[in-house]
Amino acid sequence: MNTKSESKAYAAAGVDITAGYRAVELMKEHIARTMTKGVASGIGGFGGLFELDLEEFKKPVLVSGTDGVGTKLKIAFLMDKHDTVGIDCVAMCVNDVLCCGARPLFFLDYIACGKNVPERIAELVKGVAEGCVQSEAALIGGETAEMPGFYPEEEYDLAGFCVGAVDKDKIIDNNRMAAGDVVIALPSSGVHSNGFSLVRKVFDVEHTDMKAPVAELGGASLGETLLTPTRIYVKPILALMKEITPKGLSHITGGGFYENIPRSIPDGLGAKIRKDDVRVLPIFKLIQARGGISEHDMFNTFNMGVGMSLVVAPEEADRALAILKENGVDAYVMGEIVKSEEKVTLW
Repeated sequence: MNTKSESKAYAAAGVDITAGYRAVELMKEHIARTMTKGVASGIGGFGGLFELDLEEFKKPVLVSGTDGVGTKLKIAFLMDKHDTVGIDCVAMCVNDVLCCGARPLFFLDYIACGKNVPERIAELVKGVAEGCVQSEAALIGGETAEMPGFYPEEEYDLAGFCVGAVDKDKIIDNNRMAAGDVVIALPSSGVHSNGFSLVRKVFDVEHTDMKAPVAELGGASLGETLLTPTRIYVKPILALMKEITPKGLSHITGGGFYENIPRSIPDGLGAKIRKDDVRVLPIFKLIQARGGISEHDMFNTFNMGVGMSLVVAPEEADRALAILKENGVDAYVMGEIVKSEEKVTLW
C-alpha cells in the first residue's frame, strides 16, 4: 500500500485516495484466482499485459466485447449484496465473444462510485473474479473511480470488457446454415442482466419487501431470484466445439428472441421455435402475470429461460445435447431452421 500519497484537499472534496489503495489490497486475493499462463503483468500497472499463445492459435483473430450490468445494480443496492453482479458483468462480455467461437483470454473492469468503500469494492471484484474463473479469463486490470456528487454515496456502476481469440478458420460462420438444421436451447439461470427497467417497474422494487418469500418462486425471495448471476456458457460451448462446429450461436440478451436469434441467421432463413417446448422459468411467468405483459413483449424483452441458442446440423443434434449435458448444461431442442423471410417465428 502507498503510505505517502495522500491529499487532504482532495479528501475534503470527497475523494479518498487511501481508500483506493486499501481496495486494491483487498481485491488482490480475488484477482490471483484468475491468473492464467498468458498473463505477463501484475495488478497496479498502467496497462495489463497478455502474451498470446501462438501454438494454440495458428491464425489468431482477436474478438472483443464490452457491456455493463445495467439497472440490475439497483437490486444489489436494495439487497445490500454486491458479490454476484461482477459475474453478470463478465458473463455479458464473454458470452458475446463466444458467439464468434472465441475463447476469452482476459478481462478488465471499470467501477465508478459515489464513495469508495474498500470492502464493497472488494466484494464487487470478488464477483468479477468468479466470472473470470468460470470463463477461464484472466482479470489483468481495471479502474475504480470515486466520483462524489455524481453518484450517490451508496451507489456505483460496473462495466467491463474482454478480449478473446479464435483461429481464423474456426470462426463460427452462418454461411453453412441450411433449412432443416436444429435449434438447441441452453437454459438460462434467470433474468440474467437484461430487462431490469421493466422488472423494476412491474414489481415497484423500491416499495417492495425484496427479502420476503414468494410462493410463485418456490419460497425464494424476489431479491435473491432477480440477483441470480448470468450463466456463463464458455466451458460447455468450447467443449462442444472440440467435436462439433456450430452453424450459429446467439446470446439471448436485451431484445430477447426477436432481436438476438436473427443475428446468427443468414438471409432467406429463419428460426421456427415451438413455444410449448421453451422451458419458461417461474420468474418470467410471475413478471408477465404481475405486469399484464403480452407474450410478444415478453419474448422481445427477456430470455424467457433460454440464455443461448445453438444451431447444428440435424445429424449432430444428439451428440451436441450429450456433450452439453456432460458439461452441466441440460440443453434441449426448441425448433428448427426453415426457409423464411421471417427471422423468428414462435408457434
